[in-house]
Amino acid sequence: MTYRISPTRRLALAAGFASVAALAIAAPAMAQDAYPSKPITMIVPFAAGGSSDVIARLVGDEMGRVLGQRIVMENMGGAGGATALTRAARAEPDGYTIVIGNSGTNAASYTIYPDLKYTQADFAPIGLVAKTSPMIALKLDFPAKTLLEFVDYAKKNPGKVSLGHAGVGSSNYLICRNFIKAAGVDVALVSYRGAGPALTDAMGGQIDGVCDAATSLSGAVQGAKVKALAVATPQRLENLPEVPTSREAGLPAFEAQGWNALFAPKGTPEPIIMKLNQALRTALASENLRGRFKELSSVMPAADELTPAYVGGMVPGEIEKYRLLLQDK
Repeated sequence: MTYRISPTRRLALAAGFASVAALAIAAPAMAQDAYPSKPITMIVPFAAGGSSDVIARLVGDEMGRVLGQRIVMENMGGAGGATALTRAARAEPDGYTIVIGNSGTNAASYTIYPDLKYTQADFAPIGLVAKTSPMIALKLDFPAKTLLEFVDYAKKNPGKVSLGHAGVGSSNYLICRNFIKAAGVDVALVSYRGAGPALTDAMGGQIDGVCDAATSLSGAVQGAKVKALAVATPQRLENLPEVPTSREAGLPAFEAQGWNALFAPKGTPEPIIMKLNQALRTALASENLRGRFKELSSVMPAADELTPAYVGGMVPGEIEKYRLLLQDK
């Protein structure tokens, strides 16, 4: 028996199929419009207390208010941040897992750890968060009182001075490497799972000092728990006016600037990236965050540095810069 479909029925079926197809296409877009519908995890590649952690919490709180969802911090130390970046690279690219990276985790790590489980291409940039000011600080009873006295002491005692950092490959480690190269000294570098534990040991006298950013050192310096020898920036810091620049302290070759940026796993939809970027922009424009950054000597990015494209273009240059710094390690 042969069944015939009337022209009217045929048109109705075609319209039904078209509606289903349209809904299938629209579903992802509707999901992106509803984003975020639950809390977002921000992975911090170090233990609590360091520069990346402090900046992540401040920015995360403000972004959460903008997005209407909490941003939950997940601290994950190890391998100078590489452990956390591996986790971030493998996360579902749905906008619910992002990571705060820096010059160590997203640039120098490719030279330091040739067997990394991730590549630059595994991350979608969201935007630059902050620029940071590198410092060298010592325990209070260390005999050197100035940067040049410290360099002189280290040269007379090769391998005996200990400086802590947040792990090989971290931005703090790069501060140490920059200082060692500029000063021409031989010091022992002590690796920790984050800047916080390193600073604690410096304050307690277990190590001689730390390489860190003013963001996490400001409180300890102002509280006279460690002594800062110099900041590696062209100008003195407003909240630490007594700390000389490296140039003023007699070591102009020790100049550098760190940075933090937000990244998502590759494949995260562009509308979600842009919604996160807009939330970051709004957060950084808030008076509350501007005031806190000023207190911590963190520098707000310029307007043209806030785009995903800027970070995407910056990272390859940073990778090459640190490859050159570390190749004679």
